[in-house]
Amino acid sequence: MTSSKHHSDEAEQPQTLYAKREKIYPRIVLGFFTRLKALSGFILLGIYYISPWIQWEGRQAVLFDLPARKFHLFGLTFWPQDFIYLTLLLMIAALALFFFTSLAGRLWCGFACPQTIWTDAFLWMERLLEGDRPKQMKLDRAPLSFRKFRIKATKHSLWVVFSLFTGFTFVGFFVPIHDLTQEVITFNLSGWETFWILFYAFAVYGNAGWMREQVCNYMCPYARFQSAMFDKDTMIIAYDEKRGEQRGSRKRDTDYKAQGLGDCINCTMCVQVCPTGIDIREGLQYQCISCSACVDACDDIMHKMNYPKGLICYTTENVLNGKPIHILRPRLFVYAGILLAVFIGISVAISTRSLVQLDVIRDRNSLFRETGKGLIENVYRLRVMNIDNQPHIYDVTALGIEGLQLFIDRQIEIEAGAVMTLPVRLAANPDLLTKRSTLVTFQLTARKNAAISITEEARFLGPIVRH
Repeated sequence: MTSSKHHSDEAEQPQTLYAKREKIYPRIVLGFFTRLKALSGFILLGIYYISPWIQWEGRQAVLFDLPARKFHLFGLTFWPQDFIYLTLLLMIAALALFFFTSLAGRLWCGFACPQTIWTDAFLWMERLLEGDRPKQMKLDRAPLSFRKFRIKATKHSLWVVFSLFTGFTFVGFFVPIHDLTQEVITFNLSGWETFWILFYAFAVYGNAGWMREQVCNYMCPYARFQSAMFDKDTMIIAYDEKRGEQRGSRKRDTDYKAQGLGDCINCTMCVQVCPTGIDIREGLQYQCISCSACVDACDDIMHKMNYPKGLICYTTENVLNGKPIHILRPRLFVYAGILLAVFIGISVAISTRSLVQLDVIRDRNSLFRETGKGLIENVYRLRVMNIDNQPHIYDVTALGIEGLQLFIDRQIEIEAGAVMTLPVRLAANPDLLTKRSTLVTFQLTARKNAAISITEEARFLGPIVRH
């Protein structure tokens, strides 16, 4: 009877898919890795916020001008026709992620991910106003008062201003930021500009201010498939269980080994500094972003206890098990080789790409025609696109048949980024045609810069084959 009642009570317990979130208050820790992480965040945020303000040759150095379909990156300008370069850049990013993950685990997550970087910025503002971990916890537990309201309101106001500036900077990559600044000052923003500033600001405010580790734990797919790139020689954050167990508190000068204790004093500092709230002593978990805060915290405690550092450290599973370390292994060479090949390929392609594009389209209304002078004439349409940042006048020639004549009605003068389509005629002596279809080559060259040149092949059709 008791057993039946017990099972009935269990069945009546509500089942939930997600555990209720408990706010995490990461403790401040200083050490090699946390300083390295702070430096990384400072540099990356600096690049993000400063890049739109840099000028290059009279224009914004980094600008993705969607209406004009031009993408400026310092001295380079890309067009929609250059979409292949974006594909190659995404391949490089993916291969780099695979390479560094296989080498050093979730290095991206801990030191370069935008979610991590902006969360650290929000945590810094929170500590600036609310104090360190104990003070934050005490403030949150305290009943509502004018002081608590003032501190919380100030914090969220600072978060909102920072988020709006972040959204403004984001839009500044797509709209000239000096023009955007003037529009903000005069309250003359367009609807789309307003939408994207607010949308991006809301995303940053929500993800970095409120959701924080939940983005890493539940929304980011990388945490789920990272294990596929791990092996026993991948660098990970790990707790040396053989050295640390059994855990237990003790005084500094106690002979803890005589009491059957390990080096871990069970201070829980590694848990208190973790931004995702995990206990690294329970083994590697998908929530771990490899920020290494627990390494610095544990090393600090080991130093105070006069114990060797490295109870929690960057290491590999093989090293923990007493096996030799193999950092350089086949998969790393494969990733590095492919990454290097793609990088060299895109570098060569960009450095050697032509700054003018030419399409030759035959007139489909007639195959050929005979002129009053007895010449065979073919008509083509040339579509010329100037993808340089300067206007150019182009000269065009045609080769492939002896005595081939080219007739064009106007000068080919094209502004930067503009396209011109114009008809041209080729005429050849029929006595010099040896085939019904002869390959000819159009060559287009900038008049004041011979390095800007391109060739395109076409077919010249004649009436008969001469012998």
